[in-house]
Amino acid sequence: MKAWIVSSDDTDRFAEVELPDPSASGRDLLVRVEALSLNPVDTKVRKGRAGKILGWDASGRVVALGDQVTGFQVGDEVYYAGDITRPGCNAQLQVVDERLVAHKPKRLSHVQAAAIPLTALTAWEGLYEQLAVREGASLLVINSAGGVGSLVVQMAKNLSKMHVIGTASRPESAAWARQHGADDIINHRQDMPEQLRALGREHVDYVFCCAATAAHFPAMAEMIAPQGRIVSIVETDDALPLGTIFSKKASFSWEFMFAKSMHGTSDMDSQGQILARVAELLEAGTLQGTLTEAETTLTAEALAEAHAAQAAGRMIGKRCFRVPQPSE
Repeated sequence: MKAWIVSSDDTDRFAEVELPDPSASGRDLLVRVEALSLNPVDTKVRKGRAGKILGWDASGRVVALGDQVTGFQVGDEVYYAGDITRPGCNAQLQVVDERLVAHKPKRLSHVQAAAIPLTALTAWEGLYEQLAVREGASLLVINSAGGVGSLVVQMAKNLSKMHVIGTASRPESAAWARQHGADDIINHRQDMPEQLRALGREHVDYVFCCAATAAHFPAMAEMIAPQGRIVSIVETDDALPLGTIFSKKASFSWEFMFAKSMHGTSDMDSQGQILARVAELLEAGTLQGTLTEAETTLTAEALAEAHAAQAAGRMIGKRCFRVPQPSE
């Protein structure tokens, strides 16, 4: 199979190589990857992974089954994020545990579907497992035009009937967030508590942080309501001043979508179930896809350029690639 690996001599570059085809065993599916998407995690883990296959957002077709697989058949079209401890989807073939997989939404192309899994799982787990949001409450989404933020806004608005305040620093990202359901927009590069007060609010019930956790924590601590909840998806090496939310009895938690597969948790199969539910919502039009870039065929050069754009924070929504097949 062809794979696109981190170049051994430059971690900002990629190389197209030929590798042996992997095989499926146990609960694994062998998937022919038709399309894949890029996420911030790709740029974060790239350093020190020379020769490795990155990529954790894919859509494709099942071509072989492990001997313990029960939920899929050869020929099924599927989508998934996968397991960060295993080789990623920047390849023509990938092995993935069936518990992390769902059938692809029928009305979406493979390229459109590949934009969804990692961000949908992160948004869903953050909202409904970590924050445990209640219907009709208020939610602030920091960086509401990114891949995760776009789906957080939609889920909070369309599924939980929340009042959603998004943050954006550019006119185009503000327009994107409003298009996906944000009721109000404030700028995370300016004084957020002051802007919140200008909207007639002192506090919000929940905060979903998708950018710069440490930099935004003082503002989040000021804006969170008593007994409110904050979740962040962006790790930091900086110490967070958690004592500033103590008197409010507010809580802070992390959302890391790969935790379940990394640690083999008992609820690991919830990710396949979440993706199945998200597929239903996409089919019904309750959720909209977040693909923003025109279809591009995967090459080492295109992948490097996309990594540079992702690392620079220039992405709105998601960028996906069509994976060239053996006949091409």
